[in-house]
Amino acid sequence: MHRFLIRCGLAAACLALSACQQAEDTTRPPTARDFPRAYRPVSAVSGNAFSNEQSRDDRREAQTVMDLAEIRSGMTVADIGAGEGYYTVRLAERVGKSGRVLAEDIDGDALARLGNRVEAERLDNVSIKRGTEDDPRLPRGSFDRIFMVHMYHEVSEPYAFLWRLRPALREGGQVIVVDVDRPTDRHGIPPKLLFCEFERVGFRLAEFVRKPEIAGYFARFEAVGERPDPHDIEPCSQPGGTSADGLES
Repeated sequence: MHRFLIRCGLAAACLALSACQQAEDTTRPPTARDFPRAYRPVSAVSGNAFSNEQSRDDRREAQTVMDLAEIRSGMTVADIGAGEGYYTVRLAERVGKSGRVLAEDIDGDALARLGNRVEAERLDNVSIKRGTEDDPRLPRGSFDRIFMVHMYHEVSEPYAFLWRLRPALREGGQVIVVDVDRPTDRHGIPPKLLFCEFERVGFRLAEFVRKPEIAGYFARFEAVGERPDPHDIEPCSQPGGTSADGLES
């Protein structure tokens, strides 16, 4: 009888845990539920204009980032979280008529305003696409560089997002992240946490530098090996956390 009661208790506990997990998953997009939850807070979307464009140009932000990313004429580039298009229009000029820029965002109103800007400035080498919180919806094998500038900390489903982004790179393509070294609920992400999340989806850090011109840091990633199965991805902890994932404070 005692063993029977123990087995019943264990079964009830398992059912309760399963019910809690199912309830928790209802707050996530159905398309993200095969991937682990990111155990970190996410910054609220603060608007699509990170700061005044003139002040960013005065400190040579875009020029510095594009130089570090080795952007040149004829490249095909994606600008994820394009917002009002600060990087979109400057990338379009850098890659020239023989290159292409895809501007992506999840904010339909921001994309409408960007569309008006693209039309007004006659940027014929720019196209616009709407993504989702767990899928940038990029065409496979299309991009030499994928930019995520001051927006990665707002991605609520990073493992699903990066997993679906990775096939969009051409051979030798790279992902460029510009962000700030501060907690993820304060519109930044600590570098070690960024490195860990990318590594878990099959990326390798190729370069990392801090620059005053970009008001933060620049990180360049390359895809290596095969993409892991979504169920095999181990989530990272916050720096200083207690999970056994090798991410140290």
